[in-house]
Amino acid sequence: MTKLDMTPGAQIPRTDVGPQTAVTQLLSSAAYRDTEVEAIAALEGVKLKEGKFFKLFRPSTGEAFTRAVLDRTLGKGRLPLVPSFGTDTRMVVEHCLAAQELRDARDRELMVVTMLTGVLFLPGTLIWLAVFYGRAYFKKTSPGREGFYSTALVLLAVGLAALLALRPPVAGPFGLYFRVMTLAPVIGWFVAKRICLRFTIELRERWGGLVAGSAMAATVPKAVPRDDLDKKAAELRASLERLTVEQETNVQHYAGAKGLLGAGLRWGDWQVVEELRPAEGQVDFRAFHPWDLARSITTRLGTLSQSEVAGGGMPHVSVQQWLVVDIPEGADEIGRPSGPDMDNYRMRDFALQAIANRQTLGTDSRHRTSAQLVLHKGQLVSTVLIGVTVMNNTLRVSVSGHALGPLHGLFGAKPKPKELKVPKTGKFWEERTVILPLVNNDDVVRQALRAPFHKFPTLLSWLGGGVSLPEPFSLRGAWADRTWTSRFKSDDVLFSATPVVNAVMAATVEFLAEHDVNVDRFNSRIGILRSEMQGSRPFKADNYDAG
Repeated sequence: MTKLDMTPGAQIPRTDVGPQTAVTQLLSSAAYRDTEVEAIAALEGVKLKEGKFFKLFRPSTGEAFTRAVLDRTLGKGRLPLVPSFGTDTRMVVEHCLAAQELRDARDRELMVVTMLTGVLFLPGTLIWLAVFYGRAYFKKTSPGREGFYSTALVLLAVGLAALLALRPPVAGPFGLYFRVMTLAPVIGWFVAKRICLRFTIELRERWGGLVAGSAMAATVPKAVPRDDLDKKAAELRASLERLTVEQETNVQHYAGAKGLLGAGLRWGDWQVVEELRPAEGQVDFRAFHPWDLARSITTRLGTLSQSEVAGGGMPHVSVQQWLVVDIPEGADEIGRPSGPDMDNYRMRDFALQAIANRQTLGTDSRHRTSAQLVLHKGQLVSTVLIGVTVMNNTLRVSVSGHALGPLHGLFGAKPKPKELKVPKTGKFWEERTVILPLVNNDDVVRQALRAPFHKFPTLLSWLGGGVSLPEPFSLRGAWADRTWTSRFKSDDVLFSATPVVNAVMAATVEFLAEHDVNVDRFNSRIGILRSEMQGSRPFKADNYDAG
């Protein structure tokens, strides 16, 4: 079993994350966003769950995203995660923890204000809450007359506050209480707005910095144990380490038309199938195992980063041995093998070798050699799978291409001033842009109401709701757009597959010749295949028209 590193270090900036920097930062920026939660609920596979009092306690995009990601990646008893190729998943989770810590600091200040000016003067607070609830209700049911109803409600509340302040119903100490009962929540609102504005500016600075590409590290002091008795910090640290180990698994899942989970749809497929015959002058060819050929192909793929032409090497080629498990297209979770064949989340080499040499006809687990490139700073993941199978004396070498496209455009949105277009005075046929406050009255009330419950996330979710993530969940693959909408990314997918196929076929012919196999017919097949690749085009390889 892999030993987890429990030494402090979660606060150390980890900026050297290879070619996947951009996607990691874009995903991390979602944790700091203050937009309406409906924005993230529009993403594919994300479902919005409205709480009991959604209008008053609703979460923002950042709050909902942070809570959902932390529950899914660090929660107890969680389901296995699909690897996020081209992404530093741990860094995204650390940013979620940092955003949560920042909001907790805000909520602690807001909670004091809420308790002193809200709970102590609860009757007056309820009057103002009724006004805000009514405004939210009319905004949804009667948007055309929302302004009229809102003004009427506010004037009614102001009139009642003035009446109680000037003519309290009782005298004495209770009379003084009635005088300030409706004024104290207003003072609390003013103080709370200052607090909310200060933290909103800091959250937006982090959001904008990550989208702009600055190397902003997440500090997670909760993951650094202060002493040997700090069990919570030790558990969080271990969970983060476990998350990193899980993302390096070599057990992948193929879900029908969804393709290879985490690596995208299969867009191309090339195969060379031919009977094994002894070379001319040989009685028989030298026996070999499929794993021997797979290992020879792996060695040849390792030379893709080299070229006799200056600058001709392929960058960042990762070659690995995978176990690919077939699961139903509609499966909502994945599983991994267990037992002595597994070393934590990885299958041991001898077990992979045994599967590669075994006749897999009729099984749901296959060995594949993968060559993967992470390009465009993580916005494109091109994966090529190579399979070697032998049935009777027929050798089949199959190569399939998979592509994972760029992130959804929502994650690339920068923080913008809140604006509203209104008709010009005297020129109603023209419009002017009005800059709105970063934090409006409704948001102050929302944050102040949520603050006392920040230590009880389950109760807060019941009150305000949240979002559920698509399953099986891959932080990178869940929200990938189509690759083929970008010209250069499309070209890079097509171009990167050709050298891999050439290397696989060259390694195959060389290996067979060394084992006294007649390679003439293989060379003919490979020549035809290379001719076909001259005009290679993507297609939906996993959508079969079976009539």
